[in-house]
Amino acid sequence: MSRKNGNNNSVGLDIGTLSGHLWEAANILRGPVDAADFKTYIFPLLFFKRLSDVYDEEYAAALEESDGDVEFAQFPENHRFQVPEGCHWKDVRAKSANIGHALQKAMRCIEQANPDTLHGIFGDAQWTNKDRLSDALLKDLIEHFSSLNLGNEHCKADILGQAYEYLIKKFADLTNKKAGEFYTPRSVVALMVRILAPKAGETIYDPACGTGGMLLEALHHVKEHGGDENLMLGKLYGQEKNLTTSSIARMNLFLHGAEDFHIERGDTLRLPAFYSGDSLATFDCVIANPPFSLEKWGDDVWINDPYGRNFAGLPPAKSGDFAWVQHMVKSMARKIGRMAVVLPHGVLFRMSKEGEIRRKLLEMDILEAVIGLGQNIFYGTGLAPCVLVFRDSKPKSHRQKVLFIDASKEFKAGRAQNELLPEHVDNIHRWYEGYQDVEGICRVVTLDEIRENDFNLNIPRYVEPVIEEESMTIDQAIANLKESLQAAYAAEDRLKGLLLREGLL
Repeated sequence: MSRKNGNNNSVGLDIGTLSGHLWEAANILRGPVDAADFKTYIFPLLFFKRLSDVYDEEYAAALEESDGDVEFAQFPENHRFQVPEGCHWKDVRAKSANIGHALQKAMRCIEQANPDTLHGIFGDAQWTNKDRLSDALLKDLIEHFSSLNLGNEHCKADILGQAYEYLIKKFADLTNKKAGEFYTPRSVVALMVRILAPKAGETIYDPACGTGGMLLEALHHVKEHGGDENLMLGKLYGQEKNLTTSSIARMNLFLHGAEDFHIERGDTLRLPAFYSGDSLATFDCVIANPPFSLEKWGDDVWINDPYGRNFAGLPPAKSGDFAWVQHMVKSMARKIGRMAVVLPHGVLFRMSKEGEIRRKLLEMDILEAVIGLGQNIFYGTGLAPCVLVFRDSKPKSHRQKVLFIDASKEFKAGRAQNELLPEHVDNIHRWYEGYQDVEGICRVVTLDEIRENDFNLNIPRYVEPVIEEESMTIDQAIANLKESLQAAYAAEDRLKGLLLREGLL
């Protein structure tokens, strides 16, 4: 018997409608649930609804194919994911009491029925906490989701994926300070992926993958450049320490239509998930925005790191930046391997242990470019970050050299957040590709010159800004001064008027 869930819309969903609807779902939680926790509840519900609706489509298709053979329609082979009896969205929707318990049970049963693909994917939300999630609230939320059909026929994977990304961005906007832990501005991701230029069939690895945005952008880049996406099956790898965030990453990839990938939960610096025999696994493209200057990152483990990731030295206990860099370098495939990593500017010039690590990395001649980005374009920090680009084997013309790019003015100013626009990304990518001097913006510097500067990579040492000379006549200067004085007198008169009105003069 075919399952029905009360959906009757037959027109495909557009991105605006779906995004708006999902945002309304988050608003239902507002009050009892802190904004920082919206993602913990909304994403699993969205994924559960999608799974159930797709299952229904597959069931109906198998039923039609078999002339109504119910047993055939239920065969596991006819479904991408298994939804056990009693664990479908409609089963939870039918409940009027203890809805949280029913949700939790359904999600756990689905995970257990799909151990190779969905183990732990719904995260650890406390659905049974009635102080936070009353039956009435959950009923509203489930009815809200029930009004849309999220099956493939009504909601294409690319539309659903875009709506999912929209939500991730909205949740990042809501929680600004905390957002940096899981969200990298998509324009920065696009820049890094364009620099690495992944090709179909190449492996891509993000050791601090957050919600999976960098892996998805890499997949998007391959498709956009005519690559066969089937060659990307099993080629995406990511590790993420936070349970909720790693679950979101897996859901994100599934909802974008990615078929086969490897996202592992765990602490990359202490317990890397991917290895080959006794060595770390290596990848063609390594990309990451790791947590900046992470404290307690695992220096105690790295003293005797079994994977040899302290090859350039042991980073300081209070800042794990160069632990991430060395882990990523060690994860680069030989010869064709390349990597891009976002870091705070401090890594370019901090001395002591970090200065020594920097020296060794530079002497290895694997650093290709240093790109300084604008301030306040990342959540949680107004500081301007930088992107370091490494290659296991640099082109001959780039050897014993490093390209410095000062892209600090490449952004659109915003009230709360500055933004790197597509045209800014185009400019930076063009300068990187050109690999030549551009006055006031970029300069190719020899390793000898960097050595003379004690391996300090601070961008202003190498790229001097162009100072535009003011060409103003004396008459213009006097006119400007008079104008400024008149404005000052007018402001003074307004202030006097206000003080008189308030009886303060």
